[in-house]
Amino acid sequence: MSLFSSHRRKLILLMMIPSTFLSVSFVDDYFMISKQLDIFSAVYREVDQFYVDDVKPGELLKIGIDGMLKTIDPYTNFYPESEIEDYRMKHVSTEYGGIGASSFRYGDSIVIYDVYEGYPAQLADVRAGDLLISVNGRAIKGLSPSEIDDMIKGQAGTVVKVGLSRFGESQPIEKSITRGEIKVKNVPYYGMINDSVGYIKLDKFLQNCFSEVRDALVDLQKNKGLTSLVFDLRGNGGGLLEESVQMLNLFVKKGELLVTQKGKTEGSNNTYIAKVDPIAPDLKVAVLIDKNSASASEITAGNFQDLDRGVIIGQRSFGKGLVQQTRPLTYNAQMKLTVAKYYTASGRCVQTRIYNHDEGNAVTEVPDSLMKAFKTKNGRTVFDGSAVYPDRFLALPDTSNITKSLIGNFIIFDYASKYRQQHNSIDSIEVFSFTDADFKDFENYVNTESYSYSTQTENTFKLLKDAAIREKYYASNSSEIDKLGKELNHDKAADLRLFKSEIKSFIEKELVTRYYFQTGKYKYMFKHDETIKEALTVLGNNSLYNSILK
Repeated sequence: MSLFSSHRRKLILLMMIPSTFLSVSFVDDYFMISKQLDIFSAVYREVDQFYVDDVKPGELLKIGIDGMLKTIDPYTNFYPESEIEDYRMKHVSTEYGGIGASSFRYGDSIVIYDVYEGYPAQLADVRAGDLLISVNGRAIKGLSPSEIDDMIKGQAGTVVKVGLSRFGESQPIEKSITRGEIKVKNVPYYGMINDSVGYIKLDKFLQNCFSEVRDALVDLQKNKGLTSLVFDLRGNGGGLLEESVQMLNLFVKKGELLVTQKGKTEGSNNTYIAKVDPIAPDLKVAVLIDKNSASASEITAGNFQDLDRGVIIGQRSFGKGLVQQTRPLTYNAQMKLTVAKYYTASGRCVQTRIYNHDEGNAVTEVPDSLMKAFKTKNGRTVFDGSAVYPDRFLALPDTSNITKSLIGNFIIFDYASKYRQQHNSIDSIEVFSFTDADFKDFENYVNTESYSYSTQTENTFKLLKDAAIREKYYASNSSEIDKLGKELNHDKAADLRLFKSEIKSFIEKELVTRYYFQTGKYKYMFKHDETIKEALTVLGNNSLYNSILK
């Protein structure tokens, strides 16, 4: 036997070992999957055949699937055929046939919360604060929100009759409303804050997001004095990655690397590059973010930061660096599955949470020791594993507990309904003010309402008293401690006066929204929002703006 033949046989054997190992590994995996599915089917059959009461197979199976997927991450979900349309509405499309109003459940009531300007509900004078009591003559009490929603929605051009109860009206109001094609905009508002600074509010990254931002930007550019833009992503939970990439290309030059997507399979990997020349390459930009800016919002803000294309202002973002993909299943079901992580232009991933499936599915924050430093285009240091940290951090102002209670108990909301019923119009947004006489009327209204709260001082005193009891100091000092407690008890009337300015601002914002809808809300923010004020300061000072980016 030649030496060559001996070496050749050894080489063949070495080449076969990995192949054999992979085959055995694949067989083992397949066997374990088949085994677990057989066990699951056996349990399911036993419950279905022998459980003492009837069970609903579809519901039982969905609960099982949901429980399984919950151990992976919060973003991997299963949708049976019956829920596909709802999924499409919430996560993909922004169009439906309906009347153009949103609502919420409060106790046994369904309350109209927001009315979209220019759509059928607003044109029929449906108002925020109206209680929905019937649809097409059928009382809605006891029905679920989804059932009510299905009754109101329908083909554009058809008529739906809604019964409403309105503050100050003794009899129900019935309105026949012709449904329209409702397009809930990704961009609910854009406009000029002043002669040189434009503003775009982006709520979500669903279908048509890119074209809406582009159209808004083109319209703003018609203002010859436009030099800067406030791009508001606060509260934007994300959406479609591709829409974010296209939108970024409006501001960054062609050929710029934007996002890299990496997953387990080759099909999950992707690289996104700016493919066209931007329409606003030199516009100064301030991007506003907060703790609810997530996913596609973080792709956008992260790349503005990585490419030193704009200044990020606000609070640290949510920290979601995962990509989901919709996968079709049998019987028209679908699942949304996490298939990859995304990396912004600098190479960092903003994901802040680790889903450790080997340790009881524990969820932990990425520790500082595992965070890696990356460089922006100008050489500034940014970190992965820590969401998007703003270039200019602003602490959110504390809201007093009495104001939180007035909002949480819908007292300000209900008072606005009363005010709207008593006043057909208010002054323009630029000059409207809730006067001292108006606030006195509000105080009188509040005195008829039931609400409660505790101050931070009272909460701290309770901890003190509990500690005194636990450590056996209370018995010998009870009279002094109880006396202090009484002196620290809040006085609602006094707190209303103490926090008058704060409470007035929330009432004013609610009222301008009732009369001027989205336009009113955002124009009011231009004058009172501290984050927007900070953005105007940065954008109005070229040396400050440039120094932040360098």
